[in-house]
Amino acid sequence: MDQFWNPVRTWVGEGAAARTAEILREMGACGKDVLLLVWNSALLEQEPFASLLKDSAFRTMPYCFTASNPTVGQLLEAYRQTRSLRPAAVVAVGGGSILDVGKSLCCLYGAEIGSEDELRAAIRNKTLPSPAARWIGIPTTAGTGSEVTCWATIWDPDKNAKLSVESKENYAYAALVDPSLATGMPVSLAVSSGLDAAAHAIESYWAKATNTVSQGLALRAIDTIMRDMDRLVSGDPAAHLSMAKGSMMAGLAFSNTKTTACHSISYPLTMRYGIPHGAAVSMLIAPVMKLNAGLIADLPSLLRALHLNSAEEAGPRIRGLLQKAGISASLREWGAKEEDLPELAKLGMTKGRADNNPHELNEEIILDILRSIY
Repeated sequence: MDQFWNPVRTWVGEGAAARTAEILREMGACGKDVLLLVWNSALLEQEPFASLLKDSAFRTMPYCFTASNPTVGQLLEAYRQTRSLRPAAVVAVGGGSILDVGKSLCCLYGAEIGSEDELRAAIRNKTLPSPAARWIGIPTTAGTGSEVTCWATIWDPDKNAKLSVESKENYAYAALVDPSLATGMPVSLAVSSGLDAAAHAIESYWAKATNTVSQGLALRAIDTIMRDMDRLVSGDPAAHLSMAKGSMMAGLAFSNTKTTACHSISYPLTMRYGIPHGAAVSMLIAPVMKLNAGLIADLPSLLRALHLNSAEEAGPRIRGLLQKAGISASLREWGAKEEDLPELAKLGMTKGRADNNPHELNEEIILDILRSIY
């Protein structure tokens, strides 16, 4: 017997973000403080965010967080600069980094954190209190699915680690998935994000923790994303709707299963070499699929969703998409040295991800995988 649960209210389509004020009213935020967290101050000039700032029903404070892959120190600084507000709601508008910071702040507002070490320990030991605010997720990129998951990735480069803020009480109140917000996104970012979303769905499909509903969502997400990847690479703005839908469905799928080897192995690649997360994860899809192939239930359905005839086609297909988007598709091109690989293999054993992979992982297996994409 398996189970699936996700409480996030979702709106998907052009103009979905226009419901922000309406949702805040549903949340009981009228007359209360609201934090409007954005990745770029230019977003504050767009509807409906400009209207929200003018809406006298809420006391809305804008805050711009510009970092990608937020670190412990950057999260602490955002907390220090906004904690006096003690908002009733956080509206997070941006890519996965912004959504992760928004949901993390909801937990931090109920705590007293004075230093990076205190914050690091609270995340590691899972001692952060229940969220003191609810949040709305409004993604501007189609990749992470963070708007419908209850965990947030926070990087700790000083300790060479990736941390996760996790709380099942911290699902978003609502997710507003509006593809119009992706207008003008560079093709490289769009493709990297889309492949990240595909990886979420692929890994959810074969995860040890998979379930019937997640598998159905995963297959639909993969098909939706991959059938429009070539249009996305060519710069067709109509492809953003497919990416938005696919990313959201992938997020729902892995919200119940988590990810597996691709994500586990990718984290040190991003931390060490600055490889965009979606690129790092997608380079690993083919070798991990090869490793898992004999343990994947109904592999033919997965291949059909990927629009592939065989698992051997996965590597060339993904490398081709990355290269057409101007993204380097090997570790060597990103500046990795062959002598780095054993240490990267050791760092690639991420608890909760490596042990969720259907095939056993160890440093030797990971080293072989890294060599295959070197």
